[in-house]
Amino acid sequence: MGVHEGHRKRMLSKFLEAGTDNMHPHEVLEMLLFYAIPRRDTNEIAHELISTFGSLRAVFDAPASEIAKVHGMGEYSATLLKMVPELVRYYFMEDENPVILSSIEEMAEYLMPRFIGRTRETVFLLCMDNKGKVIACVKVGEGSVNSTSVSIRHIVEIAVKFNASSVVLAHNHPGGVALPSREDIETTRNLLDLCRSINIPLIDHIVFSDNDYVSLYQTNILNRYC
Repeated sequence: MGVHEGHRKRMLSKFLEAGTDNMHPHEVLEMLLFYAIPRRDTNEIAHELISTFGSLRAVFDAPASEIAKVHGMGEYSATLLKMVPELVRYYFMEDENPVILSSIEEMAEYLMPRFIGRTRETVFLLCMDNKGKVIACVKVGEGSVNSTSVSIRHIVEIAVKFNASSVVLAHNHPGGVALPSREDIETTRNLLDLCRSINIPLIDHIVFSDNDYVSLYQTNILNRYC
């Protein structure tokens, strides 16, 4: 048994016994890279990744092309790391049981996982029936809610398509703050008017950033600009 092989087996045993609770960030990376770099010491590579990007999270959020440039990395190992936040998002989103949301807090908790690992502004529309049961949660575009890539009429078309009784708009501010911009508010007002015209209430527009969120309904922001 080689030195590296023995080390890897000890690391795997440590993980299986206690998970990542007692692992340093570089150890998490080191172990992940076992599966993409089978014959090299990944400890040094893990340290280099964190040194280059600043933190474990920053490594996962970095572009694959930049990750691949780090000494010892390559296309396959960079792709493996980029899969991690995507898998986390799928893990939280995968639920076969009917979901009923009865408060803004529950809606925010349901929506937040959809933004895990996203480094671009992304817009979702949550569609619910008259009992608050989730019918669909659809990505309606990438970019700010007032950008040309996100059409208000397209959002309304999705609500009609799923026969929604009410909808919630959600988008993120990657690397920023959850406070909505003046443009976000103006776009929301326009969407409110359009939704009213087809009798599908827009319950809220929730802006996310990391683990924080701001509800335009709860903060009464919309009324300040009416």
